[in-house]
Amino acid sequence: MTAPTGLAPMEVLLDARDMLGEGIVWCERAQALYWTDIQRATLFRLHPADGQLAQWPMPERLASFALCESDEWLLLALASRLAFFRLADGHLQTLHAVEPDLPTRCNDGACDRQGRFVFGTLHEPAEGSKQRLGGFWRLHADLRLERLALPNVAISNSIAFSPTGDTMYFCDSLSRRIQQCSYGDALGPPCLFADLGDVTGEPDGSCVDAEGSLWNAQWGMARIARYAPDGSLRECLPVPTQQPTRPVFGGARLDTLYVTSARTGLSPQQLHADRYAGALFHATMPVHGLPEPRFLGRPP
Repeated sequence: MTAPTGLAPMEVLLDARDMLGEGIVWCERAQALYWTDIQRATLFRLHPADGQLAQWPMPERLASFALCESDEWLLLALASRLAFFRLADGHLQTLHAVEPDLPTRCNDGACDRQGRFVFGTLHEPAEGSKQRLGGFWRLHADLRLERLALPNVAISNSIAFSPTGDTMYFCDSLSRRIQQCSYGDALGPPCLFADLGDVTGEPDGSCVDAEGSLWNAQWGMARIARYAPDGSLRECLPVPTQQPTRPVFGGARLDTLYVTSARTGLSPQQLHADRYAGALFHATMPVHGLPEPRFLGRPP
């Protein structure tokens, strides 16, 4: 499979061998990528210019996170809680338990254009299939936690925001549909944005470019799909692994697309065939991304 006209093929930047690479964000100030391997409960930072790699072990699985206005902190969505994390010394300051009475954990998350952190959860059943028990939440700058008036989900994903911040994208991966709603202090009713149809894969993490297109990693389908603002499929960018998880635009000109991926769930035979499962990929794009919004709240 070759890349569509105008899109460079994805190449391996780092053979990270992540079990479940996720949550990737680009820090313009540090010119660095941050991402998490959820299964290994580890946060990573890479400076692509010189290959300098740092990592921080976490006390539990780290699902997603946000840059903060203060460079010394990150806001973490750990499996069971939200917390501030100080990079210099690893100090962790818990803010809220998340769905403590449910068999769920935090999952996908992103800052909105107003500096609030929006995230979702997923169901982790002791046995049987996942059920729609999880929800979507928003942490305000005053550290107030609000449950959003959106449908319950089994696996929250694809949280992203339009360039103007007045549209939110999200999905339940098991539905194979990406939804959208008008977004602000209040949310409008959800409506269909894109339907993957009857496929073997699922929509995973997303980002939005400066033109308003949504770029969605499609788990099990070895591709990043680019959707126009009206939900029409513009093109698909092949990724040389079956389980891409989340894209982000970065680089000095915000024209490099970085993509995380996963090894989890693959058999030894599949891993032998999928040489770069769990790698971090990159490619230069003909479009530009948007600066990563930062969480405006501060540790109490």
